[in-house]
Amino acid sequence: MQQRVTLGPSSAPFSEAVAAGGLVFVSALTGMEEEEGRTNDVGAAARDVLRRMRAVLDASGASIAQVVNVNVFLRQAGDFEAMNAAYREVFTGDLPARTTVVTTLERGALIQMSAVAVPNGVKREILHPAGWMKSPRPYSYAVRAGGFVFLAGLVSRRPSDDQVVPGPVALQTRTILDNAGALLRSAGLDYADVVATRVFLTDDSFFESMNDEYRKYFTHDPPARATAITGLMGNDAQVEVSIVASTTRKQILGPSVWPTIPVATAVRAGGITFLSGALGNTDANRDDVEAQARETFARIGKTLDTAGLSFADVVDTTVYLPDVWQRAKLDTVYREIFPTQPPARSLVGARLATRDAVVEVLVTAAGKGSSGSSGFPGSLGSKNLK
Repeated sequence: MQQRVTLGPSSAPFSEAVAAGGLVFVSALTGMEEEEGRTNDVGAAARDVLRRMRAVLDASGASIAQVVNVNVFLRQAGDFEAMNAAYREVFTGDLPARTTVVTTLERGALIQMSAVAVPNGVKREILHPAGWMKSPRPYSYAVRAGGFVFLAGLVSRRPSDDQVVPGPVALQTRTILDNAGALLRSAGLDYADVVATRVFLTDDSFFESMNDEYRKYFTHDPPARATAITGLMGNDAQVEVSIVASTTRKQILGPSVWPTIPVATAVRAGGITFLSGALGNTDANRDDVEAQARETFARIGKTLDTAGLSFADVVDTTVYLPDVWQRAKLDTVYREIFPTQPPARSLVGARLATRDAVVEVLVTAAGKGSSGSSGFPGSLGSKNLK
């Protein structure tokens, strides 16, 4: 059963939170500059976001203490420490995993945060491999709860002393995924148990080098994935990877694109189905956000149908929209696809790895489905998966 929460009147085409499948998905909340004087106080903006996040979680049957994973989107990297100071005031004790990147935000916005939590009463456990230094930043490297293990966004660092491991993107990707392997083993899992990843690169020219290393770790039944071009914390970081793994058996859904690219169209585990980022660019809709969004959702609809699901089962979405000022065009399509009971949503001003694309959508659905076949006519094709 799904519970969709919006506090107060809202004309937005998304819910502030959706509780389903044993998880609570909280939409990205935006912290703005103060109207008078434009103080540019990211600490105050972060506190406001976290105050509202607490209220949304409370209304959803969860709490701040039950958060397992947070995504932070900053307007500028220089706000990282001020954000952390505000963050430490709210998250104490067993900290959630977290990923922080730099993106384009809507006018006046300083910060956005989204979150995943488990309901009150559900056990959550912090995992920490032997020999690893505790993170000096306010997050845990891995959290196990609700049948999943959530890994923080990992950059190229040596876990024994937190020192940066610099080098080309291939080396950084290898370091990250080796460290991810240690975190997965601390949960009794391995790479085969990974159901979803998000890759962030600082330049689209790094995509092939990252992919060449990535495929060595996911050699069979790879996870769903999306890749975006963003800023990262630290001058040496070129790639960051966040990971979700399942403690139960996973099922690969949709048309097979492996081994052409190391990505699954969709992966189901524990009643949650994770779809890879989907694109809708064609020769006929170049630079047209609304047309590409419609085509993207048409392709997502085919994948959901193959999984025995529908748009009514969608509980969380992330949109990578390079031109965030075109949000209104995207919202038009969202209202058509989700006329009632919309999912949670994060709208992220990130560039795409495919240059002809102007919008990418990641979908998470809750429901056991009724199909599970591995293909259908009109497959997404490798160019639509990142």
